[in-house]
Amino acid sequence: MKQGKVWGMTELICANHALEFHRIDFRKGGVCSKHMHKFKWNGFYVVSGKLLIRNWRHCQDLVDETILGPGEYNAVEPGYYHQFEALEDGLAFEIYWAEFNHNDIEREYSGFDRNVKPDGRISND
Repeated sequence: MKQGKVWGMTELICANHALEFHRIDFRKGGVCSKHMHKFKWNGFYVVSGKLLIRNWRHCQDLVDETILGPGEYNAVEPGYYHQFEALEDGLAFEIYWAEFNHNDIEREYSGFDRNVKPDGRISND
C-alpha cells in the first residue's frame, strides 16, 4: 500500500511478525518526524539520491549525522530518537526488525525448591 508523506511517498512491500520492508521515495528538502522506536531497529538502504540520517545519542544535545548515497546503509538501534532528511531526490528501502536477544533476562533472584531446607536436606513435611 502506498502512502503519501510530507517528505515523499512510502510503500509497504512486506510485513510479518518479525520485520517490515518499505520502499521510500523522498524529495529534496523533505524531513521526516523526529521519532524513536522502543523495540524496533530501523535500517535505511539508499538506491539513488542522498539521505541524511540524524541519530540523537544518549542526550538531546549529541546528534550523529550520517550521509548515505547509492549503495550505502545505516541502522538505528531501538531507543534512540532519529530522523532523515533528503539532500537530493531519491529512492531508498527502509527495514524495521526486532532483535531477539538470548541474554535479555534480568533476574531479581534465583529460583528455589520449597522442599529443600537451607542446609540442603529434603523436607518431608
